[in-house]
Amino acid sequence: MTAQLDAPVLDSGRLEEFAGKVAGDQAAAYNAILVYLGDRLGIWRSLATLGTTTVAQLAEHAGVAPRYLQEWLAAQAANGYVTYNAAANTFTLSPEAASCLAEEESPTALMSGFELIAAVWAASDKLANVYTTGEGLGWHEHDPRLFTAVARFYGTMYRNSMLSEWFSAVDGLIEQLETGIRVLDVGCGLGVPTILLAEAFPNSTFTGVDYHQDSIRQAVAAAAEAGVSDRVEFLVGDATGYDGTYDLVLFFDAVHDFGDPVGALAHARSVLAPGGRVVAIEPYAEDTLEANLANPIAPVFYVGSSALCVPHSVSDGGAAFGAQAGPARLTQAFRDAGFTSAQVAASTMTNLVIEARA
Repeated sequence: MTAQLDAPVLDSGRLEEFAGKVAGDQAAAYNAILVYLGDRLGIWRSLATLGTTTVAQLAEHAGVAPRYLQEWLAAQAANGYVTYNAAANTFTLSPEAASCLAEEESPTALMSGFELIAAVWAASDKLANVYTTGEGLGWHEHDPRLFTAVARFYGTMYRNSMLSEWFSAVDGLIEQLETGIRVLDVGCGLGVPTILLAEAFPNSTFTGVDYHQDSIRQAVAAAAEAGVSDRVEFLVGDATGYDGTYDLVLFFDAVHDFGDPVGALAHARSVLAPGGRVVAIEPYAEDTLEANLANPIAPVFYVGSSALCVPHSVSDGGAAFGAQAGPARLTQAFRDAGFTSAQVAASTMTNLVIEARA
């Protein structure tokens, strides 16, 4: 007869605490889709324009059915996103909330994160499959909302940190860009940083490369709209398939995604002009799990890595560094690719800036 193990004795206080955490996470997850709808339908922007509003006023301004809007507003009041005045039967979006939810150019814009969540949920069946088979899930296989969400998400960082925090930490880089150099952005996506750089540095020329054809199509259109097509080109190609000669090769949140990061870095090294360098912007990380768990942003990084970065890397060859690879592993990849020097030039709350020279 098999001995029956005694059931564990549960600590009622710890159980209540953990159950409360899960319930709070469930409420936030439920509301995430409504917050995303508010962004997609322009409700947050209408709220910001109107300030304090009735359901009827907001419904007319946003073009949303009043009964749905009534329930949506109630949900946002319950979750603390808007305030409700029972006496006047009105709802108000604070200026601080508007900065996060309604203003695309705000340094605290966070709406894109909810579009990103919607895209990941749309891939949940595919993720369940690769988690059991061990296969990969390429970037191009995701819901198309992923591409615009990531461009918006990082666009906020590019506008607020790229020059003032990241590039200014790399000795002489701003001055070189002002004088005029040849720049390559590998894994450029929709081309947001490439275009911003072209606007800021008209004496330099820029090339963006990405294997995802539709992203390149959108990047070309965005460059034309921004009026920088004379000094920006976008090409379809992978991380080891481009040619040319460049003074600066950039990787924005890309090195850890590659199936063969050493091969990608070695190819970048091969196209550098004499005296050229590579600059890679990577998510902030320490070198151990225990150190990363102390970072308040680690939950976002690890979730994104589990759903996006690792599955893509597996599909592309399998190095699977993940978004929390850490400076030691990343700089070692540069050295393995033949760079004589690779160092962390800057470390911010959200990013590592790595500079390498051939």
